[in-house]
Amino acid sequence: MLSFDAVLFDCDGVLVDSEPITNGVLRQMLNEAGWAVSQADCESIFIGKAVRDERARIELETGQPLTEDWMRAFYARRDERLRAELQTVSGALDTVVAAHSHTAGRIACASGADRPKVVMQIGMAGMAPYFEDRIFSGHDLPRSKPHPDVYLAAAAHMGADPARCLVIEDTATGALAGIAAGATVWGYCQHGHGRAFEGLAVARVFQHMDQMAHELNALNKVT
Repeated sequence: MLSFDAVLFDCDGVLVDSEPITNGVLRQMLNEAGWAVSQADCESIFIGKAVRDERARIELETGQPLTEDWMRAFYARRDERLRAELQTVSGALDTVVAAHSHTAGRIACASGADRPKVVMQIGMAGMAPYFEDRIFSGHDLPRSKPHPDVYLAAAAHMGADPARCLVIEDTATGALAGIAAGATVWGYCQHGHGRAFEGLAVARVFQHMDQMAHELNALNKVT
């Protein structure tokens, strides 16, 4: 019967509904810098990635270097909006609890975002007691998603074979990272990104997080 030794969660778009907020702030600041990028294009280019991964594109479109001062200003404006507006994804806490039960506490968050943001969001969502210190950021590793580094680091920290891990993702970029790590990947298609999983080796795609919690609770009953 199917079971997993560890469950590795993405954060943005999986645990918290942060992507519209973060992307909105980014688009506003890029517009201010001279790049009249549309909402749809900004989402297509940046969701699932670190802003710095698109440094060359940003510098080309704005005609300005992507400086540390600009990034600090972005983080400050983003975090202010997140603290005021962030919502937990419906059903995400139940899914975290079910995964925690299924793996005897071997769950982690492996995000492409900067770690302070992820820690803040997990705390706001009331999930910190379940993840404790098992929070990993692609910013702290040589390569971020779609490379597997952050998922491999999370699995190694818990002493779990990546092939026995379940990765939960909402973007193609993240799903590719989980697949490259050798894990089983479940996709969550909030905000219509489920289409991005087409053609990828994603084992299952869920329309609602409640369905994922139900599946994990079902595994708990048979393992």
